Amino acid sequence: MRAAVLDAWVASPARFREDANAEEDFALGGYRDRLIVELAQNAADAALRAGVPGRLRLVLKDGVLTAANTGAPLDAPGVEGLATLRVSAKRDEKGAAGRFGVGFAAVVSVCDAPLIASRATGAVRWSREETTALVSGLPALAAALRERAGHVPMLRLPFAAPPVEIPEGFDTIVRLPLRDKTAEESVRRMLDETDAALPLGMPSLGVIEIEIDGAVRTVTADNWKVVSASGEFTPEQVAELFADRPTEERARPHWLVRWAVPVAGNGEPRPLPAGVPPVVHAPTPSDEPLDLPVLLIATLPMATDRRHAATGPLRAFLVERAAEAYLELLTELPRTPALLSLVPGLMGKAELDAEIRRAILRRLPDTPLLPALSAPAEPTEAAPAGPDAFELLNAPEKAVRREETDGWWRPFDGAVAGRRAASVAGSAELLDLVAPVVPGLLPADWPTRHPALTTLGVKRVELAEVIEMLSGDAVESRDPAWWRSLYDVLPADDPEAIGALPVPLADGRLVRGPRGTLVMKEGSALDPAVLAPLGLRVVHPGAAHPLLLRLGAAEATPRTVLDDPLTRAAVSESLESGDADPVAQAVLALVDAAGLTAGEAPWLGDLALRSTAGDLYPAAELLLAGGTLAGLVEEDTPFGVAAPDLVERYGPRVLAAAGVLDGFAVANDTDVLLDPDECDHGLDREEEWLEAVLDTLPDLSVPPVAPEFSAIRDLEYVADWPTALTLLTRPPLRAALHPLRLVAGGETVEVPSYTAWWLSTHPVLGGRTPTGLRVPGGDPLLFGLYGEAPAGLDPAALALIGVRTTLADLLAQRGGPEELLDLMGDPDLEVDRAQLRSLWMALAGVDPSRVEPPGSVRAVLHGEIVVADAETGDPGPVVVEAPDLLPHVADRPLILSPFDLAEALSELLDLPLAGEVVTGEVTSTGTRRDVPPAVRSLLPTAPATYMAHDPLLVDGAPATWRFYDGTVHCSDIDGLARGLAWACGQWGDRLAVAALLRDPDAVPLLLAEADLDSLNA
Repeated sequence: MRAAVLDAWVASPARFREDANAEEDFALGGYRDRLIVELAQNAADAALRAGVPGRLRLVLKDGVLTAANTGAPLDAPGVEGLATLRVSAKRDEKGAAGRFGVGFAAVVSVCDAPLIASRATGAVRWSREETTALVSGLPALAAALRERAGHVPMLRLPFAAPPVEIPEGFDTIVRLPLRDKTAEESVRRMLDETDAALPLGMPSLGVIEIEIDGAVRTVTADNWKVVSASGEFTPEQVAELFADRPTEERARPHWLVRWAVPVAGNGEPRPLPAGVPPVVHAPTPSDEPLDLPVLLIATLPMATDRRHAATGPLRAFLVERAAEAYLELLTELPRTPALLSLVPGLMGKAELDAEIRRAILRRLPDTPLLPALSAPAEPTEAAPAGPDAFELLNAPEKAVRREETDGWWRPFDGAVAGRRAASVAGSAELLDLVAPVVPGLLPADWPTRHPALTTLGVKRVELAEVIEMLSGDAVESRDPAWWRSLYDVLPADDPEAIGALPVPLADGRLVRGPRGTLVMKEGSALDPAVLAPLGLRVVHPGAAHPLLLRLGAAEATPRTVLDDPLTRAAVSESLESGDADPVAQAVLALVDAAGLTAGEAPWLGDLALRSTAGDLYPAAELLLAGGTLAGLVEEDTPFGVAAPDLVERYGPRVLAAAGVLDGFAVANDTDVLLDPDECDHGLDREEEWLEAVLDTLPDLSVPPVAPEFSAIRDLEYVADWPTALTLLTRPPLRAALHPLRLVAGGETVEVPSYTAWWLSTHPVLGGRTPTGLRVPGGDPLLFGLYGEAPAGLDPAALALIGVRTTLADLLAQRGGPEELLDLMGDPDLEVDRAQLRSLWMALAGVDPSRVEPPGSVRAVLHGEIVVADAETGDPGPVVVEAPDLLPHVADRPLILSPFDLAEALSELLDLPLAGEVVTGEVTSTGTRRDVPPAVRSLLPTAPATYMAHDPLLVDGAPATWRFYDGTVHCSDIDGLARGLAWACGQWGDRLAVAALLRDPDAVPLLLAEADLDSLNA
């Protein structure tokens, strides 16, 4: 063989270079770091050929690696395969790990003198040194050898070897003296990294023993779950799938796919051991990453570098077979949450990994992998539904009958596909209870938000959806105790999800949602039979649970039952019902048990009760015979009288609490919108009151709101007002008289309450309206204008209903100034002069915008008090603003008040000032004279001079004085005194100045009197 090879090289030096290059490429490229794998592969194939258990022992000692294995010995074809490249002697061996005929080239990377010996056939060796010597002696190869720096294709020239001792129990040994320390460290690393992936990829190799410097460890494929699939290609498949593959690959028309995953003692998958690289094995490790915690061993077509899978139809075929086998692996593992770790994600690490993932993911959602508490949503091909209600799961021998017991399905025993499974978060107890209505429901120990569930197509069913699914015959037939057990395990901290929870009622109905139901406590005094006519939704005692109260149910106390909307509806409809008595009995029993008082529940006034005549009346339109209100109202009223048997059975207190009128009924309300379309309590003239209130307020974009509203009803039927007012002005009814507080425009304002307004506008005080009267002993300024209110009621109560108290209060009220002016303009009423002056003084402080000028005014004419026409009087009244004009308007009705208020009154009354109707021009000629010095003792600011006239003419008419254009004009001493006092603003000192002018010697006395006045002030 050596001679033939050497001759071939001499004949074609290019062949020499080609062999050398190929050996170098495989040793340093595709098969670098593959030494242990290739030795194991050869051992596995030897065991396969011999049909014996494969065993490999690897020993690293003193710089030498030996590999002893069991199985068929090395024969001549085997030596030929080792000494050639890409010509495998195993091409016809089905299941052989070696396929390409180049693996032994891996020894070249660490050894220059490999040797193989078999017990039965002898030994063969190779030598880089000897091969180099032979090549060096051939002149035809000298140039090629120089170009390659002495590198020769060592494995092409085998040499005979002397017999070698083979360890007991082994058939063949490979001996590799390692080239140097670097090679030894490389081998040591490869031995350390050897793990279960090797025997898993080579099933015929059962055990690998590794000894390094005396330390021994054993590598096996125990505790791994393995699923394999294999087959042979038909000629048609070979022609189709191998069209782009080398010729010798076609001679191996069989394929293999194997998946392996580490498992725990219970069979659940575990992560790959730390030393097992996550790569595809083909069947030896490649550089193709696989992002799954499993091993894939497959006869994939490999590229020339033997590290990556070649693309093409053969690879696509094997990817599909790998996906099928992977699903088989998953189905044979325990159905526990650990299975989710084997569900691929959506992204792969490389192209091949992505192809495998896509192929798996296409099949995964339809593969029955998951355990379920109930049958899937629809039958599958693996689990058809037949008329006998059988469901075949995965295989006919796993068929499980689904039986019905008491209207409920027993647990479903089988697997479901992901797209027909459902996941619900909750306890195991909860899921067991709801499983029958959630098809394909996973057990509670399965995570509900694991991303793998989405990949599998599992539908996440929220708790609210589960609650919605609790319907139909199956759940409606469940007894109350079952519902209570469900309430026990529902999460009370998620009221939104379980708000529509079905609730069984005592009357046999099943309603959705606890809100509006009533839970009756054990030992309750309420009689369900008596309450039946109300149509209440009372929870069945066997299902009563605190959860229902947290979800909106109410505890069935007399008050909560009364407040129930169904009770209110029964009350409001009682007049139209065919038989109102049962509803009345139920409601009156509740009123009695609740201890209600009159007015506490005004809506009870709609309850239909029988009168003494046997007719039905709303309770609010019935009187208690002998009651307080019955003695106050007129005989001809729309009220009926409560039937005696009702009074006897329930008593006046219960009937009054139900709305039957003993005393005055009170309408109470909250957050009342004072809008004509909204505010309606059935009160007499309520719209008029509302209009009067709104008139007192400025224009608002939003109607005002009364947070608390209280009003006395039926005032229009009262005949005995003295007695009625005594009741109305005492607590508790008196509260309805107090002003109503409103929130208007963001501010709080007070307006007359409805009751106070109604009383103020009706003749309830001795036949007169309260606003036309004053309180006894009230403000003297109101005497003569207002009559005195009858005695017997306290002033504060009278004030609340409109009786006048003081002039100031009257003027502060809306419309009060106009009312006072109207009364002052009434000639039938008496007002004295001092009172009139005080009234004008008070009115001068009123804003004119609040008053419409009166048609008649109270004035003084020639010293008499008269009522003058303010609009058409001739001459009309004037407001006097200066005393020197009085003589010139003496024939007109005069509005007299302190001069500094004249302009305000003129504007308020829309009347002219005196100075506006007369000119007041001095038309005579006077003589300027000095003011006597003595006057300054009383008038320090008096002018220095004045004009003396004889006579003084003003507008051509005689006058005693005039202060005109800043000068005092006078015709006598009295006129001078008045003019000086007016000019100084000391009008009150005019008489003293006159006395001083007449008798200057009296000055000391006048000054002393002035001092006394000051002291007394």
